[in-house]
Amino acid sequence: MSVQTEAAVRPFMVHVPESDLTDLRGRIAATRWPESETVGDGSQGVQEATMQALAGYWEHNYDWRRAEDRLNAFPQFMTEIDGLDIHFIHVRSRHDDALPLILTHGWPGTIVEFLGTIERLTDPEAHGGRAEDAFHVVVPSIPGYGFSGRPETTGWDPDHIARAWVTLMDRLGYQRFVAQGGDWGGVIVDLMGLQAPPGLVGIHTNFPGVVPPAVAKALASNVLGAGDPKPSGLSAEESRTYDQLSFLFTMGIGYALEMALHPQTLYGLADSPIALAAWMLDHDKQSYDEISQAFVQKEAVGNLTRDEVLDNVTLTWLTNTGVSSARLYWENKYGFVDAKGVQVPVAVSVFPHEIYQAPRSWTEQAYPNLVYFNEVEVGNHFAAWQEPEVFVTEVRNGFRSLR
Repeated sequence: MSVQTEAAVRPFMVHVPESDLTDLRGRIAATRWPESETVGDGSQGVQEATMQALAGYWEHNYDWRRAEDRLNAFPQFMTEIDGLDIHFIHVRSRHDDALPLILTHGWPGTIVEFLGTIERLTDPEAHGGRAEDAFHVVVPSIPGYGFSGRPETTGWDPDHIARAWVTLMDRLGYQRFVAQGGDWGGVIVDLMGLQAPPGLVGIHTNFPGVVPPAVAKALASNVLGAGDPKPSGLSAEESRTYDQLSFLFTMGIGYALEMALHPQTLYGLADSPIALAAWMLDHDKQSYDEISQAFVQKEAVGNLTRDEVLDNVTLTWLTNTGVSSARLYWENKYGFVDAKGVQVPVAVSVFPHEIYQAPRSWTEQAYPNLVYFNEVEVGNHFAAWQEPEVFVTEVRNGFRSLR
């Protein structure tokens, strides 16, 4: 690494002033609560029992300093790319020939999603793998998220972020690397694959963009109220996926529509920690049900413990990135799940409780250079976060042929 490059990458450690934590607890205690929902299920949104349980634990039992220590156990850095500070974790494997890998989180996630995977990826022999499975791992915070800078001008869309990640890997001295992502990370790695920079060997995604244009058009018409019929000739698997996406686009992404249209309206996310937490919990039904169980029944599903959930929310609160992270939806001009014309090698893992299961037929059409496709038995939208062992196994297997 050159002297110039070393100067461009600055060490970073997390330390939040105690006054910020005192303020957080005070705001939780001062929450003005609405009445309870008028139904016995979650059809009206995040339920009062869940939020009351979350608030009580957050105010009285949650320990941010534990989360800080966990973050600071990994080497963290800042570097400026295109005028914006980018925060990232960078852990080199002890194996010099390890494959460099950049991991990208989504919304409402942060780098917290990947903390349980880093050691498994960099030191596979200590976690059921082989030396030849090793990765050098880079985990950046998306602009406007966590400790990365909050863009003050327009233009930090997924295309721009994809280019910035290539700049980051080059700055770290990686001339040959792979990329992985889910949620926004899935869109970003798709666009990295579409841009096909010389150093990118391939991508792995657990949120693949595979929907054919005709199907995407029909789905969009349902969102807009036109109600085009389901395309004919779909297989049973494709029809299932269409129904999942139709429900998602008409009933399940109200949060995404608001952020795509008017992110600046969400002032409550900067003023009330309870508003922020409820907004972040209301992502998809499967994830919400499991998070609710963690707080109400105090029983974690997979790795989604109360502390894990609140690490993510608290990081967003303390960095005041509720609104800035929402603007990525406004910046985006791509269909979240649409095929984008990626030609580089692609590995796809389908998790059973993802908001939609990509059928193999559409996946093969969308990714003509598909090198790996697997449907796993457990896990949901936040695959790396909830099931780190399964996720790491999928990443290892997906990239094995590209080493």
